[in-house]
Formats: sequence, C-alpha cells, structure tokens
Amino acid sequence: MHIIIIGGGFGGLRLARELSNKKNIDITLIDRFNYHQFQPLFYQVATAGLDASNVSFPLRKVFQNIKNLRFRLAEVNAVDTAHKKVLTSIGEISYDMLVLATGADTNFFGNAQLETYAFPMKSTVEALQIRHRLIQNFEDALVAKDPKQLEQLMTIVVVGGGPTGVEVCGALAEMKKYVLPVDYPELDFSLMKIYLLEGTGKTLGSMSPESSVASARYLENMGVTLVLNTFVKDYDGSDVLLSDGSHLSSRTVIWAAGIKGNVPPGIDQSLVVKGNRIKVDRFNKIAGIEDVYAVGDLAWMETPAYPNGHPQVANVAIGQADNLAKNILSGKWNRPYEYADKGSMATIGRNKAVVDVPKPKLHFSGWLAWLVWMGLHLFLLVGVKNRLQVFINWMYNYFTYDQNLRLLFKEFNRKENV
Repeated sequence: MHIIIIGGGFGGLRLARELSNKKNIDITLIDRFNYHQFQPLFYQVATAGLDASNVSFPLRKVFQNIKNLRFRLAEVNAVDTAHKKVLTSIGEISYDMLVLATGADTNFFGNAQLETYAFPMKSTVEALQIRHRLIQNFEDALVAKDPKQLEQLMTIVVVGGGPTGVEVCGALAEMKKYVLPVDYPELDFSLMKIYLLEGTGKTLGSMSPESSVASARYLENMGVTLVLNTFVKDYDGSDVLLSDGSHLSSRTVIWAAGIKGNVPPGIDQSLVVKGNRIKVDRFNKIAGIEDVYAVGDLAWMETPAYPNGHPQVANVAIGQADNLAKNILSGKWNRPYEYADKGSMATIGRNKAVVDVPKPKLHFSGWLAWLVWMGLHLFLLVGVKNRLQVFINWMYNYFTYDQNLRLLFKEFNRKENV
C-alpha cells in the first residue's frame, strides 16, 4: 500500500515515524520545506533567543535509515481524489491512501491591509523576518530625527492574547530591560512601548481563570500595555486603527490573533467547516472520500467530549497520528480517537509561566511552572543536538541576561560589492 502524507509537522512526522519500516507499506512524505519546524519556539527565534536551526530539523535526516519512505520537496497544487493522485510542482504522484497533515496558517480574517503589512509567525522564515525588522528598527531609531518616526520605530504591537502573543510580549519585555539598552546606549528605552491587543476581556482565554489573571499580572509588571476588548480594524504599515476609533503608531505589528486550516485545492468545499478545517470522522477519515484522511490542525472531529472540535495543539496532532497508524497497521479500524487532555501551559519570561493540569485539577505558576514548560519543550524537540543546543542557549541567557543571536542579514549583491 502506497501512503502519501502531505506535511511534515507534528502530525505528519509522527505518522511517518509510526509507519516506518513496516511491511507492505510504502510512504511518500511531501512538504514545501525540507525541514520539520518546531512552532512553539518560533517566538524565541523572532526575539533572538534561539537560532533558526535550533527549531528546525532536516526531514531527510529524520528518515535516513528508513527503507520504506521517500521524501519529496514540492508544492502541492491540488489533490485529485477521483483518480487518487496528488498534483505537485514536480509532477503527479498516485496513492492508495492519502493523509493530509498540512496544518494551519495565519488567519487575517479577510483583511488585505493586515495581510500586507502585519507580520505573521507561522514558519521559521517568518520568525526570522520579525527578528530582522526588530533589529533594523532600532538601527533606524539611532538616526531618526522626527519624533513621530521615532515613536513608530520604538513601538511594537502584538495582536492576540493567546499563548503566542503572551510569550512574544514577555520575550520583548525582557529584551527591553536586559539587552537593548546595552546594545543601543544612545536610545532612551523609556520611549519603547509594547502593546498586547486582545479582542476578549482576558489573556490566555483558553486556559484557567487563574492562568489568565497570572499572565496579565506578569505582563503588566514587565511593562507591557494590555489593551483588552479591542480589535484591529486596519493597518497601513505605520498607523494601527483600533475598533474603538483610537490609533497606535508602529512600524511593527505581529499578528498572533488566529489561524485557519491549510486546505489543499481539490477538496470539496462542502466538507470545510469553521476555521477552514476539514470535517473528519472518529478515525480521521474525510467524509465522503475514500482513502483520504486528515490529522492535526486541519481536522475537525466532533466527539462527545469535544463537540466543537479538538484544540489545535501539537498533542492532538500527535495523538491522532498515533491512533491512525494503529488502525492502519491492524487493519481492523476499531480504535476511534478521543483526546486525553494532559494540560496546557504558557511562559511569560524568566521564572514566569503558568500551567493547568485537568486531572487532578491543578493550576500553578512561577518558577516551577517555568521549569515544567522548559522540560516539556525540550522533550518535544526533534534531535538530540537541537535539545542540547536549546538547553545551552537557555542556560546562557539565564545566567548572563543576554542573547547572542542579534544578527542582521542583508541580501548580498555580488556585482555591487566586487
């Protein structure tokens, strides 16, 4: 049986590993990147805490010793479920079973201006673009003559009070306190403003009330300005228009306010539901299409415990991939999936994190929560070398209050520099 897996994220990677070197199964893994990306730590790449290579791992290296898997670097143009083919930038590939693990992308909710000027953070490349913009802004601020221009360069607006927004604001606040004044002694960092905009009345809305309160307290103590119950209506690259009619001046808006599933062309739009996700049954099979499955952020599965679909987190993608692999290997298809919530967490900064555990119902925050957060993320990283490098970076940053990855790369034009 030839199985095509589209996407090398948490779900696709886990499924490919579980089916590796199994008899009578051939696997083709397709991705537009040749590396697995560890999304939970993108914000640390964006804020110069980690190198891009620390959170990215070559897919070919993962499967070096796997005899039944081929990797193809390609863009998926469409899926032809009637003829069991995937149409890619390198040609057509036929399948016996197709698994869509294409994950999710940034949701700008149809606002073209925001999509043009705001910075998403759903890939390693996008995280590096944010880092470039942040560093370039402070270089430009050194020579800015106009107070309005200086305000725009030294104001950062983060949209979305979920884990990503909270974590990036915490990292920026620590840069403002410990790192940037040393790098740029000519600048007055009392002028630097960090805003976190959230459309609801609290941060970390998907977590417990205790975690929401603790995260807000941490951020406010670190100098982050929380703007709650407020939406972004428009942004032109320098002026942020808010839903209450007020304005913020900023050259940098980081968008962490929503995601939508990456549905490949060829999937019947009647099967796509809220959040641009594909409706699947308890075995991750897409309704009405033979031999096509979806896992992870892309899949909308209604269960008694989760009638509105599962949360779009790594543990769900990994769990669905494990369950699908067991059903494929057994051939009995007698294992419906249900998510066992093991808890949620977010970090706000040094010694500051929040953790919720559902069973037994438990919330804790502070230094212990921060250690738990670090331990789990090190465990989930792909590759021993990456884990070691990240741990060393974290320890170096912790004891020196410094980040040594503030590199500004510019395009090199050979003709102009010869």
